[in-house]
Amino acid sequence: MVSLIATSPPISSLFMPNDPSHIVRPGNKKKRKGKFTEKGRQLDANAQQAIKQLLANKPHRKDLLIEYLHLIQDTWSYISEQHLMALADILKLPQAAVYEVATFYHHFDVIKENEAAPPPITIRVCQSLSCCLAGADNLILELNKQNPENIRITSAPCMGLCNQAPAAAVGKNYLGQVTSSSLLYAAQNNLTQANVPTYQRYEQYINANGYQLLASLSKQTLSVTDAINEIEKSNLKGLGGAGFPTASKLRLVKAEPAPKYFCVNADEGEPGTFKDRHYLSTAPHQFLEGLLIAAYIIDANKIFIYLRDEYPAIHQLLHNEIQLLVNHKIIKEDYIEIRRGAGAYICGEESAMIESIEGKRGIPRQRPPYVAHHGLFGRPTLVQNVETLYWIPTILTDGGEHFAQQGKNGASGLRTFSVSGRINKPGVIVAPAGSNIRELIHLAGGMLKGHSFKAYLPGGASGGILPSSLDNIPLDFGSLTEYGCFIGSHAIIVLSDKDSIKATSQNLLAFFNDESCGQCSPCRVGCEKASSLLSEQQWNKPLLKELCTTMADASICGLGQAAPNPILSSIKYFSDEV
Repeated sequence: MVSLIATSPPISSLFMPNDPSHIVRPGNKKKRKGKFTEKGRQLDANAQQAIKQLLANKPHRKDLLIEYLHLIQDTWSYISEQHLMALADILKLPQAAVYEVATFYHHFDVIKENEAAPPPITIRVCQSLSCCLAGADNLILELNKQNPENIRITSAPCMGLCNQAPAAAVGKNYLGQVTSSSLLYAAQNNLTQANVPTYQRYEQYINANGYQLLASLSKQTLSVTDAINEIEKSNLKGLGGAGFPTASKLRLVKAEPAPKYFCVNADEGEPGTFKDRHYLSTAPHQFLEGLLIAAYIIDANKIFIYLRDEYPAIHQLLHNEIQLLVNHKIIKEDYIEIRRGAGAYICGEESAMIESIEGKRGIPRQRPPYVAHHGLFGRPTLVQNVETLYWIPTILTDGGEHFAQQGKNGASGLRTFSVSGRINKPGVIVAPAGSNIRELIHLAGGMLKGHSFKAYLPGGASGGILPSSLDNIPLDFGSLTEYGCFIGSHAIIVLSDKDSIKATSQNLLAFFNDESCGQCSPCRVGCEKASSLLSEQQWNKPLLKELCTTMADASICGLGQAAPNPILSSIKYFSDEV
């Protein structure tokens, strides 16, 4: 019998030539040919040195990734792939992880190899509904027609300047009631930096008995229990849109074990909303005292303010005023940290915001667990809105019951309505909760000349659209449910007889389609399909209704769940137009 083992060639001969010179023996090591390099894309030495200098004396923490991406963008007006690789190397992160974060957010201009860098100055024109009503589309056409040299013209989602429509940004200079000539003048004269507004400063707030409530808590002349009870009596709710009772949330997080974090959602991105901008840019210390009172109640170890990147002037003033709190020993150094958003509406959702603060893409988390139990860095976390915190000093000074009595029609407290559209005086209106649209239009100076009231959005882009015939509904949490709408962040956009409901719905769905994070198919595919269906001359209403039901039932977060609202309300109340 022939032995198969004996006649089989050695295993080594299957992988290398029979030439004995290829056999490596002790003392006869085979030298490598050429220079040894690691696998994968190679770091650029110049980019590596530039990023090292940029981050000199800064902590190399992974949660600061987005802050460092901002730093690169601010320095060079774009982010090259070489920058990304160098940053990944310094932070000890995979290059793919850094790339996916940088390309997730609208405000980062990531330039691939062999791509030309964008011009040093960019003009961004807001295309939210209020700005489009004021002529934003024609403004973009005028700017492109003039073809300015070394200036990039592009559109952008809501900038929080709906009361100054049309709005635009020249670099970090956010401007309202703009024209093509005013924008080109600003760009050509390099007027690209934010202008800090006039606001109540630290000394002025102290002279008005500011921070006395916080001091009374620390001196225990006001107990934490009494403070929570007064907030409960006021019926104060989360005014970012969810409407969850504030006292209940404070008690929930207070009961959790330390360490605990406090995240402030100052990333109002809902088209039509600008109330938080108003309070932050006029009365920042009332907000800050409310913030510190809530932090004291839950015994927060650290506070993060997640601020819209569209608010650079507010970023500057908050930084200055928080430093004064440190200087006057009201808070410790680094107790409050400001984190910049990067142009992602989805980060208004609390868990997506937390992901972003951790230096990741703003992808909403699955629930449970809820952020009150497992939030920032895996610890119990309180999340509150700017306006909610703004009212806390007022409530503790005047009493919770007094605040609650300011409402009407069964609602409690005061509300800050952001009112824009076809009215004479767009702006912030503080009015009783439960006010109706007719009352708000009256407070806003009435309809524009030549316009008659046709419809309104009671809760921004996601709150639906109601006809003028439903003008006596008390505007508050829960009061609009039977009409297929909700109040959300109290963003009111008024439409007139000169406005198309079809065009309005198309504008809103284009926004949702652009802002969907893409995590779940019902929202990602649903928004895209809905936008396509709305562009047809005659809407396929049965198909749209079926699509809306799927999106509302199966989407992970509020974006996909609420995006169908303008479609369904358009079909319900304006079927003759669509």
